[in-house]
Amino acid sequence: MDTEALKKYSALHPKPAGLSLQYGTAGFRTKAEQLDHVMFRMGLLAVLRSKAVASTIGIVVTASHNPEEDNGVKLVDPLGEMLHPSWEEYATQLANAEEQELQKIITEICQKAAVNQHQDASVFMGRDTRPSSEKLSQSVIDGISVLGGQYHDYGLVTTPQLHYMVCCQNTQGQYGKATLEGYYEKLSKAFTELIKQSPSSGESQRHLKIDCANGIGALKLSEMQPYFPKEVQIHLYNDGTKEKLNHLCGADFVKVHQKPPRGLDMKPNERCCSFDGDADRIVYYYKDATGHFHLIDGDKIATLISIFLKELLAKVGQALKMAVVQTAYANGSSTRYLEETLKVPVHCVKTGVKHLHHKAQEFDVGVYFEANGHGTVLFSKAAETKVRQLAKEEKDDEKREAAKVLENMIDLINQTVGDAVSDMLVIEAILALKGLTVQQWDALYTDLPNRLLKVQVADRRVIDTTDAERRAVTPPGLQEKIDALVKEYKLSRAFVRPSGTEDVVRIYAEADTQENADALAHEVSLAVYHLAGGKGAPPQP
Repeated sequence: MDTEALKKYSALHPKPAGLSLQYGTAGFRTKAEQLDHVMFRMGLLAVLRSKAVASTIGIVVTASHNPEEDNGVKLVDPLGEMLHPSWEEYATQLANAEEQELQKIITEICQKAAVNQHQDASVFMGRDTRPSSEKLSQSVIDGISVLGGQYHDYGLVTTPQLHYMVCCQNTQGQYGKATLEGYYEKLSKAFTELIKQSPSSGESQRHLKIDCANGIGALKLSEMQPYFPKEVQIHLYNDGTKEKLNHLCGADFVKVHQKPPRGLDMKPNERCCSFDGDADRIVYYYKDATGHFHLIDGDKIATLISIFLKELLAKVGQALKMAVVQTAYANGSSTRYLEETLKVPVHCVKTGVKHLHHKAQEFDVGVYFEANGHGTVLFSKAAETKVRQLAKEEKDDEKREAAKVLENMIDLINQTVGDAVSDMLVIEAILALKGLTVQQWDALYTDLPNRLLKVQVADRRVIDTTDAERRAVTPPGLQEKIDALVKEYKLSRAFVRPSGTEDVVRIYAEADTQENADALAHEVSLAVYHLAGGKGAPPQP
């Protein structure tokens, strides 16, 4: 390691005094002007990680659904998955190190993680459309170069596209070609094959309005448009030419505010969807004839995909195990529908994509979505091999055709991470193949009314949870109080969990009516305020 070069370059990317950041599920995120040193150091870390695992590592410069003035960075592991937890710890240490300790901490990481200094390092990078992203990418390049790493800069890409590229590269092209054309071709070919099978194929055009959050999704969808079959007409809104990224639009805005984004004119019963700022989340919605807004969130997307895959698996006639993975935030109605009507096993895990992804890997077919619209489907190696073999060799026509549909589904789904483009095509294909309207999809079950609240506390660590965050262990008496409150309402449940990023406690409650859900959430928030060290004035109803 060239210590002089490291000193020289590090001085060009100084750390602001007193700034301390934590690498979380979303990597690092904060105001863009505070991130220059972090970008440089994550360039360094990507090289170390690449040497440690002798594979290409990815880096994405994005802050997803945060405001335009923020930015962030996250690393992507060899198979397109999120960075290994032990390295999240190294990322935090490296980002917060004082200038003079940098060398020492790098040496420590190399020792702890058995980094082979003589191994070549390769890093794939990409960025979103934020004004600050290009300059911050340059700082990443400085970090990669100073440790002698090779890099390929894909420039403007969606976050899931970069995950995809990394996976393609490290599977020696087995997962696909590590180029944007390769991505567009693989997805559009699978989609076109699926659409061909639909009952109304060729006669009617399918229209979909897409709110692109004024982000990267708009650029990439317009690049992909020539690859789409002519039956599918997508109409892009909030394409970034006029307004600010994520401002009053995007999947997060629509989900949180339960209303349509600015800049998208909805006619009754039109299918619409929203991507988030880096295109790794999607939610659907429509207005009914009375003008009432209906949101179709990640839970209902997971349900639609599960219905379709379950039917196909039954036709293929293989004993493949399928399950759905949710978090405690999943609406109780969705869990009930999946378990009781569909008879599909449902597993609940802690909040955070990595927990869902990890659990989904335990099944032949693992469907996971967060209510916010981030999710995908994972197929085990064995299941995938079996399906491809049946699609080629099965003598029984019905079985073979079902296997072919499954095979195209496997190719259409981005298994590395939630991908709004891929998920949108999966949903559009299923709706076309099943001949479902957006209203029929929505009518599968009715969401229980719910309410999310947060309470400021002096220290979020006083709350500790168990049972996938559904029960509070500390402070003493809190869970008993919640249990007593829940007993007073029909079809109700409530849970509290500390935020991963700030000193607030998040509260979720659902019940038979909105009024009851609101009342329950308020009573639970008062219990948290009194028992867990609330700050400021007590919560008001």
